[in-house]
Amino acid sequence: MSGVKLESIFKCYGNLEVVHGIDLEVQEKEFVVLVGPSGCGKSTTLRMIAGLEEITDGTISIDGREVNRVAPKDRDVAMVFQNYALYPHLKVFENIAFGLRIRKESKEHIAKTVAEVSEILGLTPYLDRKPAELSGGQRQRVAMGRAIVRHPKVFLFDEPLSNLDAKLRTQMRAEIKRLHKRLGATSVYVTHDQVEAMTLADRIVVMNDGYIEQIGTPMELFTNPANTFVASFIGSPPMNQLPGVIDVTSDGKKATVNDVTFTLPDHINVENGQAVVIGMRPEHFSISPVDGASTIPVSLNLVEPLGSEALLHTSIGEHALVVKTETHGAIDHLSNVQHLYAPANLVSVFDAESGLALTGSHN
Repeated sequence: MSGVKLESIFKCYGNLEVVHGIDLEVQEKEFVVLVGPSGCGKSTTLRMIAGLEEITDGTISIDGREVNRVAPKDRDVAMVFQNYALYPHLKVFENIAFGLRIRKESKEHIAKTVAEVSEILGLTPYLDRKPAELSGGQRQRVAMGRAIVRHPKVFLFDEPLSNLDAKLRTQMRAEIKRLHKRLGATSVYVTHDQVEAMTLADRIVVMNDGYIEQIGTPMELFTNPANTFVASFIGSPPMNQLPGVIDVTSDGKKATVNDVTFTLPDHINVENGQAVVIGMRPEHFSISPVDGASTIPVSLNLVEPLGSEALLHTSIGEHALVVKTETHGAIDHLSNVQHLYAPANLVSVFDAESGLALTGSHN
């Protein structure tokens, strides 16, 4: 099994500890995305898997073999970088074939393998060109081709789409997902872009300040974030978070935010007077009455049309609240919104002090 296992991994630079004893197991053929803000330790973790950074403590295993003291070239991994790392003086064919030539493969095998990979990546017409003659997306495909020809046990991607424009990023995301399914490879992918993470990953690892905050499928993290950090990082726009106080009555559990009452799910474990953070996805508010939903009076500050959807920038007192709603081809009716409706089963509740979720179950 060509999986990857990290056990109690620490990384220090002198006295500065930047990765704090993380554990992660990537299954064979799984596509796992490490996501988090800049400086959270995700690229350092990827480079430790590749052998480009020494680990300070812990164990890394690839395909069941400990690789702590194995050189990068002997780990049977292939890495695709943000900056492509192509040889400018070599044509596309030679860039893709470079690793095979280093391994002294036969000319026939090199030609056959490069032809197959070029066909998969749509690079066949460009084999005689040099990198300077290619677009950014084509260069990234060449970098991917150079990785694919090696047939590694594990593919490692370090923010490979960061240098591309928005349209190309969308296109390349689809190509990377398609390639992953076709090749059946184990992949670990680093990005700071949560949209990339949501669209590509079988599972997402959310990192923050050298710790793993939560591991789960994209929809698990979206619907059931483990804490306020994950709630704010996953989702576009992110989850609204409002400070509230719990009121437990015979009618059920509620939370008050600036004299506005949110009805909460019955199963949450809260106490009367407890300080909490109320979380609500922009998509989960309704602008029309819903049975059993809390009625939330708001001030409308701005309507931001996005085409088929619009963002309503509203507020409850000093607390901003963003709502995503469908336009159905018009936005005039949205300028009159004075109330929102919050279904109790879609409200998340977090402890105000720890930031930990008080609803649902988490990894």
